[in-house]
Amino acid sequence: MTTRAIDPTFLALPLDRLADVALDIARKRGATYADFRVERLRNHVIVARDRELQTSVEGETVGFSVRVVANGAWGFAAGVDLTVEAVSDVARRAVEVAQSLAPLNTEPVTLADEPVYHDTYVSSYEIDPFAVAEDHKINFLLTLNERALASKLIDRVTSYLLLVREQKYLASLSGSRITQQRVRVKGDFTAVRIDKSTGAFETMGNAAPPAGQGWEYFTTGYDWGKDADEIPALLEQKMASPSIAPGRYDVVIDPTNLWLTIHESIGHSTELDRVLGYEANYAGTSFATLDKLNTLQFGAPMMHVTGDRQVEHGLSTIGYDDEGVAAQTWDIVRDGVLVGYQLDRQMAHKQRFGRSNGCAFADQAGRVPLQRMPNVSLSASAKPITLNDLLSGMGDGLYIVGDKSWSIDMQRYNFQFTGQKFFQVRGGKIVGQVKDVAYQSRTTDFWNSMEAVGGPSTYVLGGAFNCGKGQPGQIAPVSHGCPAALFRQINILNTAQEGS
Repeated sequence: MTTRAIDPTFLALPLDRLADVALDIARKRGATYADFRVERLRNHVIVARDRELQTSVEGETVGFSVRVVANGAWGFAAGVDLTVEAVSDVARRAVEVAQSLAPLNTEPVTLADEPVYHDTYVSSYEIDPFAVAEDHKINFLLTLNERALASKLIDRVTSYLLLVREQKYLASLSGSRITQQRVRVKGDFTAVRIDKSTGAFETMGNAAPPAGQGWEYFTTGYDWGKDADEIPALLEQKMASPSIAPGRYDVVIDPTNLWLTIHESIGHSTELDRVLGYEANYAGTSFATLDKLNTLQFGAPMMHVTGDRQVEHGLSTIGYDDEGVAAQTWDIVRDGVLVGYQLDRQMAHKQRFGRSNGCAFADQAGRVPLQRMPNVSLSASAKPITLNDLLSGMGDGLYIVGDKSWSIDMQRYNFQFTGQKFFQVRGGKIVGQVKDVAYQSRTTDFWNSMEAVGGPSTYVLGGAFNCGKGQPGQIAPVSHGCPAALFRQINILNTAQEGS
């Protein structure tokens, strides 16, 4: 069953007619730039705990916005009533906002050029998750939970699904008309084991990445049953494992953990608005300032990091961003050197980068598009380097799997990350688990300590649904692909001692 097409009920909305009204009013009232955006966002959250359903809630939001540049200043207004009268009123208010702000604006807004597009884009998926019966989704989770509980090695298990379908229509004063639909899914499975005599407990989650796929991800895209079978025994071993001795260790980091380090230390630090100080209230600025472009040795020579809005099944993959810029792929770090940033049209023009690389996104119709992260990924080696090759090359150390908690400073420089599973490695072989582990470093020290990256067989496209930014806060989905990688002499902390 393939249902990969834009929902006809969205296409039945009077999108072009309302766009004509909004853009005509904006133009007549003096706007030099204007766009009209309609967005419908549908989501379904299902949570099962042990053998019971906890939550199954579907929601939908629909709205529109008008954004303009008038007298050199931005103006923005939004509404929810898709009528000519409401759109007309919002368009007038958007221009009025720009005219009110113009006397306070010290930097007249100019946008980088972009061609005009008339296009329709649908993301890569096979089965629309909203075409699947609710009972089927619920049974999927309850069956997973039952499978894990049958081991009798765990005390609690919680699983959930988060399903999203996003539809957008964008029309601009320059003539673009773009309709898009993308689907994304996320699942999670977390078990708990409790020591009844002491009250001590440990948790372990699976490492299934969220994906820009449909319901097929839960049937053929990932082996959920394997997690349900293996996690109880791994959690039992973790409960009995020794606490880590702090010190410096060689580490191999699995892509199920490394994606988050990429996100926090590379992804956020190369957002140009953060670099310029425009983004400072939420999560700070960046150490990777413009004077370091093309000179900063960000990491080891084999380090190649790309930004893209094009990789198949990426959470940030799209046909066009919310400024009508076509999706692209570009280098952020090449041969270990910082060579690029993430741009929107205003910053691309202001900093003389030429064309935007398509990094504007708003998480709903009533929000202003911000410069948001594309898929930011570390390239695998072209050589067929396996996980066993990396472990053998390490000799003694730690193999870290799965993400958990993290902390990073306001310039994206000093950080600390934990994980789900920590395997002790001796003589290149896994010999058991340890616990209470966190690794700590500074961004450039960490990436320069990278000695080897795995080949394509170790590569995983990870990511998150909920990257936060801006005030009022917005969230955005983003993927980060990477191979397993070997790092030398990383500072390892004992989190139990740290917290005592």
